[in-house]
Amino acid sequence: MTAALVAGLVAGYGIAVPVGAVGTYLVSLTARTSLRTGVCAALGVATADGLYALLATAGGSAVAAALRPILGPLRWASALVLLALAAWGAVAAVRRYRAHRLTTRSDPPPPSPARAYLSLLGITLLNPTTVVYFAALVLGSGGADAVRPLEQAVFVLAAFAASASWQVLLAGGGALLGRALTGHRGRLVTALVSSGVMTVLAVRLVA
Repeated sequence: MTAALVAGLVAGYGIAVPVGAVGTYLVSLTARTSLRTGVCAALGVATADGLYALLATAGGSAVAAALRPILGPLRWASALVLLALAAWGAVAAVRRYRAHRLTTRSDPPPPSPARAYLSLLGITLLNPTTVVYFAALVLGSGGADAVRPLEQAVFVLAAFAASASWQVLLAGGGALLGRALTGHRGRLVTALVSSGVMTVLAVRLVA
């Protein structure tokens, strides 16, 4: 039981800690909205990680083999979503800056916490790397014996908790950033940087 708990925590942090495009967007979203919205979005990311951990423990190599033929289309879909988010963020930031208004006055209504949760859940589910990562961990755990359902549940919950704690930490950083940079120029810079990072990562995803 303890081994499954530790393995789940290590697996969750292993996939969550490297900050990629999803983490960058999470920080940017929280900076533009609120900590509550950011936390809900963070839980959406963690839910996707938990679902993939569940698939990996339940299916192992079968899941990875089933997804392998469509890894290319999934990568392209993920890249297109990231590019769309980057373009939308950059265009909106430039329009706000040209209007010389604060974001709180010129922004469209921010997404609700529920919408933020579903959006980040969907974005994260587009990334096939997560399920392959968890499947590799399960296969590499070395046991030929069947894993008990209780141990599987502990592994999945631990992976979810680890991912959630890290994503919420990123959301908290986004909230602090949003409070520190309240001017329209500061928000323009952070939005363009975020869009640039997402664009680079999207290109690298399909390169």
